[in-house]
Amino acid sequence: MNASSDTNTTTATTSVTTPAATPAATPVTVIGLGLMGSALAAALLDAGHPTTVWNRSPEKTKPLADRGAQVAATPADALAAGDLVLACVLDHDALHAVLDPLAATGGLAGKSLVNLTSGAPQQAEEMARWAATHGADYLDGGIMTTPPGVGSPEMMFLYSGSEAVFAAHRDTLAALGDPLHLGTEPGLASLYDAALLGLMWAAFTGWLHGTALVTSRGTSAAEFTRVALRWLNGAVSGFVSTYAPQVDAGRYPGDDATVDVQIAAIGHLIHAAEARGVDNALPELLKATMERAAAAGHGGDSYASVIEVLRGDR
Repeated sequence: MNASSDTNTTTATTSVTTPAATPAATPVTVIGLGLMGSALAAALLDAGHPTTVWNRSPEKTKPLADRGAQVAATPADALAAGDLVLACVLDHDALHAVLDPLAATGGLAGKSLVNLTSGAPQQAEEMARWAATHGADYLDGGIMTTPPGVGSPEMMFLYSGSEAVFAAHRDTLAALGDPLHLGTEPGLASLYDAALLGLMWAAFTGWLHGTALVTSRGTSAAEFTRVALRWLNGAVSGFVSTYAPQVDAGRYPGDDATVDVQIAAIGHLIHAAEARGVDNALPELLKATMERAAAAGHGGDSYASVIEVLRGDR
């Protein structure tokens, strides 16, 4: 029966819920528009953040201005646009050249300064002290990708320093990549950055040496790499996970393969490479390091014991 014809029908009242207002996106200032700085600003714009940019060479601002960025005429104007400031310039000297005049007039007071300029851990620590004397909260950062990877949630951005800045701006920083806070010591991000780059270069060069060896017989690099990645992602990552607690404990049970066994095995690599005219500088260096570990009494220990000679007289 049609309810409208029923004299006993009461009128229903519909409750309309007003959606909660979406929080306003945090305004961000980006200082420095090299390849990386431009990628940072573009990722922030893509995520909807009002973005102000400044660069010493104004022509580099145009592509970002075309995408909606506000272009500041001076560094002072750039800092005045918001409290969150991302800096990515050539080096720390260049950073001081931009910020020192502003700090002298109180322009940094109350700002959250996130420094994504590459540098040494000591420079990060100095920068944190300098920022504090000028009233700014400081977060140091390490970018673990190249410019094309900026904006991908799979790429790591390492941070260290102010927990308050990281907590307050984590969602904004996530527009750049996966943000990881390593601790309150300002130099940690730079230290991890250096260590991870060292790991990358060692892995790259080891892969290239293996590729040179295998392709000498006509195998393609792509064919070898399929097998190499399975080895790295399976057995090698398993070794690393096993060795980490050994390093922390300072005990190296040789229950998988000892340093002496590895020295014998690398001899086969050196012989095979020499026979095919492949440069042996890398494996000879590795063998010499293993031999130093064996001479120090670690011949019967796991490969993790090699860290004892790498640490030197720490």
